[in-house]
Amino acid sequence: MPAKVAITLAGEPVELHAGRALYWLRRQRLLIADLHLGKADVFRRAGIGLPRGGTSHDLERLTQLIDATGAVQLWILGDVLHGPSNDTAWQDSWRIWRARHGGVRVAALIGNHDRALTRAGLGIELMGEAVDDAPFALRHHPHAHPSLHVLCGHVHPRVSLPGLRGARLPAFWLQPGITVLPAFSEFTGGVLVAPAAGEQLAICAGKSIVWVNA
Repeated sequence: MPAKVAITLAGEPVELHAGRALYWLRRQRLLIADLHLGKADVFRRAGIGLPRGGTSHDLERLTQLIDATGAVQLWILGDVLHGPSNDTAWQDSWRIWRARHGGVRVAALIGNHDRALTRAGLGIELMGEAVDDAPFALRHHPHAHPSLHVLCGHVHPRVSLPGLRGARLPAFWLQPGITVLPAFSEFTGGVLVAPAAGEQLAICAGKSIVWVNA
């Protein structure tokens, strides 16, 4: 099975990658949603024991996607952070990663978890809550646009397939006029979805994409 699928959205060639990213070829722009930096730290402060290294692993996956696509831009569709931007180990990992990719323009929309993003000092260009770049409307929340195709996150769509013993895999959820990206962070839950008529799913099954029509 392929590691990516090439499709056309709103007349634009794009690629859906098993690494949970959409690549917009004309803009050389890699799009991800729901990075949730520092989520494990938030849980550990709440007394929930979790292993360290999740952020470093997610950032290494980002590096692999940038190398594979040749992207010169990385845009995050909201929820860059999960909580307060305390000076913790994940910030060191991010700053090392950002210096390593100094030639990549990194921009982000503001998501519902990003209250501390403006003062986090992460070297990210902040784009507000909405950017229209025809034929796409870039958003965090999946609300329809009257004339543009919405690319968004927030929902963390997942799917359960027969034979997976209850496992729920992240997926791109393609609806008429809206494409919801899977959460990029591997340390996230999600909403179980099933495609209705006219919808499709591109399931991120490890290093492969599995395409499912309604």
